[in-house]
Amino acid sequence: MSTPTPAEQQEQDKPAAAEQQHVAGRRLSRRGWTVLVSGVLVVAFLVAGFVVPVPYVAIGPGPTYDTLGSVRDKTVVQIDGHAVAPTHGQLRMTTVQVSSDVTLFGAMGLWISGRYALAPREEYFPNGETEDQVSKENVKMFQDSQSNAEVAALRTLHFPIKVLAGEIVAGAPADKAIAPGDQLVDVNGQVIHQQEDVRKALTGTKPGQKIAMVIKHGDAAPKTVSITLGTPPDDRKEGFIGLTAVDRADVKFKTTINLADVGGPSAGLIFALAIVDRLSGDDLANGQTIAGTGEIDVKGNVSPIGGIPFKMVSAREDGATTFLVPADNCAEAKERVPDGLQLIRVENLQGAIDALKNLKAHRPVPGC
Repeated sequence: MSTPTPAEQQEQDKPAAAEQQHVAGRRLSRRGWTVLVSGVLVVAFLVAGFVVPVPYVAIGPGPTYDTLGSVRDKTVVQIDGHAVAPTHGQLRMTTVQVSSDVTLFGAMGLWISGRYALAPREEYFPNGETEDQVSKENVKMFQDSQSNAEVAALRTLHFPIKVLAGEIVAGAPADKAIAPGDQLVDVNGQVIHQQEDVRKALTGTKPGQKIAMVIKHGDAAPKTVSITLGTPPDDRKEGFIGLTAVDRADVKFKTTINLADVGGPSAGLIFALAIVDRLSGDDLANGQTIAGTGEIDVKGNVSPIGGIPFKMVSAREDGATTFLVPADNCAEAKERVPDGLQLIRVENLQGAIDALKNLKAHRPVPGC
């Protein structure tokens, strides 16, 4: 085998050298790779920022509704079967808007706007609950707030109240003998005037003891049932019936609140004031736009709520000049009250009524 001459070897090496030079030309420099990787990371960050949700919700001002007016051609607080008085002005219930599907850039934009705050998602969707579950719970609380508002309003106006069986524990002594909605007339020899009377009637009883209960189902005549008391699931010593007693108005007329797509318990105070205004003829709003918030119980006690800074903003934007604030929310409210909005401190329904009457008469009102 002959050995190639230097000239022949040079000719053979030319294609290999050309190929190596071509490959080297296709390789990126270190700077090129840096630019490429950085570009990919920026694109990935932008995609994530616009698409991937973050574990936060955005809370901001929600819509307000005039409870003395109409929504979608339906009177918000409708009373059938009883004379109602004309009203002037507005009593606006307030809401907050909660945005749950928030991306990183969306959250930043809402926060920068100054109209929204961010909160951990678990504060509004606890224990991994779905949005549908939370929505159903909010609707239930809203319905309960309507019932509580009606009872509180009619009790304040001295209409009669009755006590009904609410939820009944499955398998409890009351199960099968009493149905939800039955009126509790007498328990263990004590006439029932309010829901607390049921618990008082069991004082001194023991599990296994038989007691008599007088109940009334619908329009049927009252009847007496015998109940063998059970053992309470907690540390109480007295006998256990196994039902929740609830106060309800004992009137012939019907109060309906026509407002859908709203949840939570915080409209109770304003609903109660609207019922009082329509039935009493006191014209509490007196031509003004008055807004407010607050959870209410059947006794008329007003409890604090969340999101009050945002509710005040939406109220002021909708023309309110006065805002009713639960007493325990006053410290937070006065730190962020919008210009032109007067705050009135409220502890209970009667206090709110008195404050609006004083405002109407240009007398001092309790502020925050």
